[in-house]
Amino acid sequence: MNQPKVTIVGSLNMDLVVTAERHPAIGETLTGEKFTTLCGGKGANQAVAAARLGCDVTFIGRVGNDAFGKEMIENLKNEGVNVGHIEMIDDVESGIAMITVNPMDNTIIVVPGANANVTEDVIDKHRQAIIDSDVVVTQLEIPIETVDHVAQVCGEHNVDLVVNPAPARKLTDNIINYSTYITPNQIELTQLAEAHPEILKDHVDKFVVTSGSKGCYYSVDAYRVDVPTMKAEVVDTTGAGDCFNGAFVSRIARGENLEDSCNFANVAASISVEKFGAQTAMPTIEEVETRMRR
Repeated sequence: MNQPKVTIVGSLNMDLVVTAERHPAIGETLTGEKFTTLCGGKGANQAVAAARLGCDVTFIGRVGNDAFGKEMIENLKNEGVNVGHIEMIDDVESGIAMITVNPMDNTIIVVPGANANVTEDVIDKHRQAIIDSDVVVTQLEIPIETVDHVAQVCGEHNVDLVVNPAPARKLTDNIINYSTYITPNQIELTQLAEAHPEILKDHVDKFVVTSGSKGCYYSVDAYRVDVPTMKAEVVDTTGAGDCFNGAFVSRIARGENLEDSCNFANVAASISVEKFGAQTAMPTIEEVETRMRR
């Protein structure tokens, strides 16, 4: 079977994760328990998911000319992702996320770094990769103007576009009109509906909404279709939404219908939460197919 061509336009972050018994008070120095660096970023997570699930994945993005940038590129390369369209730039650092985790909750500070420099010019430079794709995927961890431009290119060349609106913010008309599917979680859907009061009335059939342990749902002719997921022994939910998106796209790119694509993506995401981390937890196509046969 030929591998479908999927192009991801998005973010690469190095996650700097500290675990501690609690969060420090203002001005307090607290001894932590563990420190881990993990390759992340929604774009990179989704790229790894799609690659492990049998797609020919190309990534368009930017990292800094630093140790984190080199490591993130090498990591994607080792996952079989085409990294030839990732630019390493000298005048800004790679994006990072500083994450403090305790038994009850976590805090996260994201510094976009080079992700904020994924400009419209970058898209124009690599537009042929977009045009040659079966499906293009993007998120909102890069500038909204760039996402708008990606949508325009996809619209002009009739390329399917999946937009994962995370973190949620007001979308442009091009993004809404040229998206084939928009894939928020339940909280992001609420935020989008507040920013665009008519969006669920005018574009409800574009939405595939993830609902955690409940699975996902979409609408056909204004009728809601729920697709339940499998039970999982949850270890870590980090990256589960990114896994869903990568898996969903891997099926849509093969021409499968919406229900089958959602079912496959639900199963993939349920496997991912049974492991620690985001990219390290992304399942292979063999793992998903084995679980589905059960």
